[in-house]
Amino acid sequence: MNVNKSLLIPFAVFILLVVVLALGFELEDPHFLPSELIDKPFPEFALPDLHEPERVLTVADISGQISLVNVWATWCINCLVEHPELMRISREESIPLYGVNYNDDSGSAVAWLQRHNNPFRLNIVDAEGTLAIDLGVYGAPETFVVDRNGVIQYRHVGALTHEIWDERFLPVIALLRLQEGES
Repeated sequence: MNVNKSLLIPFAVFILLVVVLALGFELEDPHFLPSELIDKPFPEFALPDLHEPERVLTVADISGQISLVNVWATWCINCLVEHPELMRISREESIPLYGVNYNDDSGSAVAWLQRHNNPFRLNIVDAEGTLAIDLGVYGAPETFVVDRNGVIQYRHVGALTHEIWDERFLPVIALLRLQEGES
């Protein structure tokens, strides 16, 4: 068998590249994107409330207890996919859920919530995307776990499903409650 030796090096590089990429895809969860904000305070903001536009919301409005902050939009297909789970969390779990309506039309957002129901205690209007930029948001939906001191403890990119809630969010929340002496 006569093998062209000039093809062996590119072939070996190609095989090595395939192996490295395959291992990389196996090791990392595609929904896990590291955040520089983990263990850092939730960014300061002063933005209107979706349902009461004259009311200005700040980080103080979402602090004081362990909570979830969900970045969503009416144009986001995965936001509709995760919405039933957010509704379940708001009904069944003892954790406040706050929304950040991201790069959206407020009228459309209010109508969307009327049509699909509103799981959020408060909805922050981030029409220009400034809060999302400060959070390092790649796109909607993204959900953050924030401790009672307003410090970001966990970030999930993509739709929040019941499985993800059980496997990723509940352990983080349970640990925070244990550390903070909650039941």
